[in-house]
Amino acid sequence: MDPTQEEFVRLSRKYAQNITQGPTRADLALAPVLPYPDGWSAVAFSGELKPGSVLTRRLHGEDVVLYRLRNGLVRAVQPYCPHLGSHLGLAKLDGDDLVCPFHQFAYGPDGACVRTGYGTPPPKASLTSLPVREVNEALFVWWHHDGRAPDWEIPEIHTIGHLPRRYGTWEMPGHAQEIMENSVDVGHFGTLHGWAKAELPTPVVFGEKTFHVSMRVREKFPLIGESPINIEVDGYGIGFLHSDSHTPRLGTRMCTLIMGTMIEPNRMQYRQASRLVFDEPSSLPKPLARQVSRALSRLLIGPLIRFSEDFTAVDYPIWYSKKYRPHPRLAKGDGPIGPFRHWARQFYPQDQDARSLPGPQNSDLARFD
Repeated sequence: MDPTQEEFVRLSRKYAQNITQGPTRADLALAPVLPYPDGWSAVAFSGELKPGSVLTRRLHGEDVVLYRLRNGLVRAVQPYCPHLGSHLGLAKLDGDDLVCPFHQFAYGPDGACVRTGYGTPPPKASLTSLPVREVNEALFVWWHHDGRAPDWEIPEIHTIGHLPRRYGTWEMPGHAQEIMENSVDVGHFGTLHGWAKAELPTPVVFGEKTFHVSMRVREKFPLIGESPINIEVDGYGIGFLHSDSHTPRLGTRMCTLIMGTMIEPNRMQYRQASRLVFDEPSSLPKPLARQVSRALSRLLIGPLIRFSEDFTAVDYPIWYSKKYRPHPRLAKGDGPIGPFRHWARQFYPQDQDARSLPGPQNSDLARFD
């Protein structure tokens, strides 16, 4: 008997497939162009690793196991037990000893094996430690393609206001360099983000492992309309960006830490941590001005930081689907993308095929700002 219309609809829903549409995400569609960058990468916020806890995170295609000792210090190690290869992300801490779940071999704070699970003398075995730093309430792990030790550090960034930082983490296709490059891509602030008159009043300064950007823009806000914003940005390597923004008409200052971490080829984690403070009204007595500033900060920190996160989220679909062009055809108005890419080359293997290193194909375009 032919199925009824109701049965037909039910069967069609059961067996029908959604038709794929829209851009294919970059980590599925494209072969990686940029390799993993050398330097420090954030793998967690400090609050994610409590004393006595063990945490596994992905970094450059491999797992990293982190754990916190009773004195608060953090250890980062390669993930497999040197005994018979059990994953140490399943391990527990016994005091300050990391205990493998398989045969209960225990490893002391220095990584050396101190006992077995059956009372026999421990073998001469040690965990493979990785350089780790806890700074700005985040945990950074060092990686270098040739295994060299850290030769630069992430600085401690100033804090503003009295409220704690607000944190967020997102995972998506893309490369961490795209995040850093956005800070010098002046053109996209107008075309994608809607900032009017985005400009660099002074040239971008490129240091040995750092760069500094001063930017002046105008933003439209509800109720008050268009307002200027003064922004100072400092980049450190390919994995850490610090932005200070001041909006005089709102009387707000926001300090934002931005961290991009490569977990697989063409796939990254994006972390953002922000603090906000309102200027103390100069027309009020100092104690009252401080109270007004703190009250406004408590009241408006949530909406303003969500506004900041939504601003950045406009980039997510671009990162999700874009193809990195190693030799872009740059145009006047782009901003100093060419000089930025020349600076960024130092964080990749120098013996790589020059055609796949970041940089403009036409050297004249490197001068555009």
